[in-house]
Amino acid sequence: MKFLSTPTAVALCAAITLGACTDPARIDPGDPHQKTKQGALIGGLLGAGIGAISGADNKTTAVLGGAALGAFAGAAIGDSLDRQEAELRRDLASDGITITNTGDRLIVSLPNDITFATDSFEVRPGLRADVNRVAAHLNRYPDMTVRVVGHTDSEGEAAYNIGLSKRRANAVADILQAGGVSYDRIVTIGRGEEEPIASNLTAEGKARNRRVEIVMIPTG
Repeated sequence: MKFLSTPTAVALCAAITLGACTDPARIDPGDPHQKTKQGALIGGLLGAGIGAISGADNKTTAVLGGAALGAFAGAAIGDSLDRQEAELRRDLASDGITITNTGDRLIVSLPNDITFATDSFEVRPGLRADVNRVAAHLNRYPDMTVRVVGHTDSEGEAAYNIGLSKRRANAVADILQAGGVSYDRIVTIGRGEEEPIASNLTAEGKARNRRVEIVMIPTG
């Protein structure tokens, strides 16, 4: 019988623990610290894995040390994202804007129907205030990088949709920059119809797919 080495066993136990704790059936949607806990678990597992493959003489110590450091870093990121999510939900006023906290990034989704006129890439005046609030938020958190991603539905030519989504992403990015966010922090992307989040066979699905996402990612 082949036995696992101690470091491998430790990393495996961490993986099993992570799987149990991130099981959807075990997640409490009312827990305001859920993302902090998930961040600690994920960071701990990643740290353990790095320790296991490091060149340290004492692998067990490296695994445990990596797990501890990773858990600390992951918890800090998760806590920051929880706090930022709450601030954005408090500050953004427009109905239809959604905020998603994935545990490693925040996604502010601006529906195109309230952000742009049909076939236009000029941000409506009513949405500019909220985009400026996002800019102010980013100025308070300078350690976040930003991806502004435009999306369309499947109507029209794919190449045209790519261009339109890029122009819309640039329009939102321009407002962020005017609000003080360094353009060095911002990447704009046009995805066109490539990444739908709903069916393009219904009007409701197409409306959900037409959006610009401001994706905020911690750098450390």
